[in-house]
Parts: sequence; structure tokens; C-alpha cells
Amino acid sequence: MSSIPENLRDILQKVSTSYESAPTERKAKSSPRLVAVSKTKPVEMIIEAYDEGQRHFGENYIQEIKEKSAHPEILSKCPEIKWHFIGNCQSNKANALMKCPNLSVVETVTSKKLAGLLNKQAAERQVSVMVQINTSGEENKNGLDPVEGVDCAKFIQEECSNLSLMGLMTIGNLGNSMKANTEGDNPDFSALRQVRGDVAKALNLEEDSLELSMGMSNDFEEAIRMGSTNVRVGSSIFGARSYPKPAAPAADAKPAVTAAEQNLTDNLEKVNISS
Repeated sequence: MSSIPENLRDILQKVSTSYESAPTERKAKSSPRLVAVSKTKPVEMIIEAYDEGQRHFGENYIQEIKEKSAHPEILSKCPEIKWHFIGNCQSNKANALMKCPNLSVVETVTSKKLAGLLNKQAAERQVSVMVQINTSGEENKNGLDPVEGVDCAKFIQEECSNLSLMGLMTIGNLGNSMKANTEGDNPDFSALRQVRGDVAKALNLEEDSLELSMGMSNDFEEAIRMGSTNVRVGSSIFGARSYPKPAAPAADAKPAVTAAEQNLTDNLEKVNISS
């Protein structure tokens, strides 16, 4: 079984190789940022990755990022850590999220209402945000449609002085990435590039000034080829995720989700579970 340092080096090498081989007209201005997704993983693993030089870490759940970011060992041993929130943030959790120490980026802004709440709770603290776009149109994924995304980005840029519009984020359809290996470009990643162009035009910005967060454990190399500036990789670094075992069901209860079913769900990246 590979160690976290070995896994990190392997992923970083793949990021570098994918970037160098990407078409010139699409590749990002600089090598993409690697966000190590540490959801369900213990503090000790985060520290191990940090000691190897990793600085950007992603979490999906408010309670988990709240606890980990304020953990005494994280604060003392990882002073330069940068947290990315990459999960669904309900409006009533905005305050808790914005109080997290070393919060760097909220990648999943899905409404003007949420943006306004984050801006209010940020006070005088500047936090970078991305607008999440549902490029695949799947009902089980969060995100705005392209037109709504442009409108939300404009609202952030013009009305949210405590938020810095960093770019756009999407969770592409894994099947589209697999097909892209033989049939051409992933249409979800192409769609996000198009939305970036629309946002740049609406805000009179250079397209390259807006980042593209796309690509996870199973498709980050394809995403980099399509111009991603920010990839989110978890299980390939930290190993398979361990979820708490459910309590024993009552005799007349429906069967619990099996481990195999949970793994399948995780692999399909449903309901904004980024990795």
C-alpha cells in the first residue's frame, strides 16, 4: 500500500505531465493547483500531507471543516494551510463556514442569496469564491445553469465587497470524461470554458483572470488538458474513504446501504461530493 507522500508525488507528477502535454490554446497560464480532498480523513493524515509540502486542502461538510480548521494540531503544525470548501453550503451554515480559520476559497456558491450571506458573514475578511455551474444538467448535482451563473458572478463582482470572484467550478459527468479518451473533448469541461467566456464578457475581464476548478480523482488529467487551473483529488492521495457504520436496523426496517453501494455512490460523485 502506497504512503501519502508517495501518492502525492505521483499525483503531482501526473498534474505536471498533463499540463505540459495540454494543447497550447487551452492550457492554463500556470500549472494547476492541487487541492487534496481530506473529507472523512483524520487530522494526522492532513498533517502528513502538509509536511510533504501540500498546502491546499478541501472539505465537503461544514461540521468537518469547522472542526479540522480549528484543531489545535492543525493550527500549530500547519500554519500555512489553505482550506477550500467544496460541498453544499446551506444558508444557515454560512456563518459557521466563514468563521473557519484559514478559509481560503469557497468553491461552491450556488445562488446570489448564498453569496450575499457569505459576504455579510465575512465582515472585513476577504475570501475568494467560485460560482458552481451544473454543466452536465444532472438533477443529482448542485450548481447553476450557465445564464444564472453569469448573473451570480456579476452580483458577486458588483455587490459583494468582501468576496473575491476567483472563477467557476463544476463537477463533470464521469462518463463524459471516460468517453473523451476516445471520442473527443468532455462537453462538461467545454461548457465551463464557454461560461467563463460569457462571465468575462459580462464583467469586462480577461478570460484568463477567471479560474476553472474542474477535475477530480478519475478525470483530473482530462480536465487539465481542457484548461483546468484547480483540480480536486482525494482518494488517490489518502486512500479509500471510511464512512461511519450505520446503526443496526430494526427488524422491519429497509436494508441499509451496503459498503459496495456506498463505494459506487462515492465513485459517481453524487450530490456535490467532490474528490
